[in-house]
Amino acid sequence: MTDLPPLNGLRVLDAYCCQGGAGWGYRQAGFDVTGLDLDPQPRYPFEFIQGDAIAYIAEHGHEYDFIHASPPCQGYSDAQVLQGRDHPMLIAPTRDALNATGRPWVIENVPGAVAHLHDPVVLCGLMFGLRTYRDRYFEFGGGASLPQPHHPRHDKPITKMGRPRREGEMAHYVGNFSGVAEARDDLGVPWMNRDGIRECIPPAYTRHIGQHIAAALPVPAGEVAA
Repeated sequence: MTDLPPLNGLRVLDAYCCQGGAGWGYRQAGFDVTGLDLDPQPRYPFEFIQGDAIAYIAEHGHEYDFIHASPPCQGYSDAQVLQGRDHPMLIAPTRDALNATGRPWVIENVPGAVAHLHDPVVLCGLMFGLRTYRDRYFEFGGGASLPQPHHPRHDKPITKMGRPRREGEMAHYVGNFSGVAEARDDLGVPWMNRDGIRECIPPAYTRHIGQHIAAALPVPAGEVAA
């Protein structure tokens, strides 16, 4: 684990947090991070609350300066849809709960969810020098926004499923991918196991978002850590 900057006095709720890729990026941006997930997350690196995300946001979301939500992506994944699997579709109810808080927020999801998101911004690994594409889409609300960065062309080959990444290829960390240690290094998530890596948001994405949001938010008086 790398050294982290001082806290900036702002609190972020990391809803549907899994093992904490998004949360780590927000902490790198200076936020005090609290994770929230329906399932136990013993690998989560910060304060963690187990519970239903929508119910918790409705009751406690107003207590945070910013809310990040990553509803389960399986229902929006092209692969899952093709296989006919049934998964919860939680983007819309999550949006309703977030809007009711009066706080700035972001919803993140996979490319298959684009039709369910409102004017999303796309971030990918090439924007941050990562060795994987991993496009993710971010819808902002509650007064939050993010300019769309230049999206580089995906012109490098992708490593085939289960094979080690070769020179010049972009890794594809899904399914039973090869190279957990390399994936931890590539994505900057040294505490995660294979399950966490398959679903995680690279912290570089949320560090970028967090830095932009923090610059736009007023810091509560007297709450900046020494």
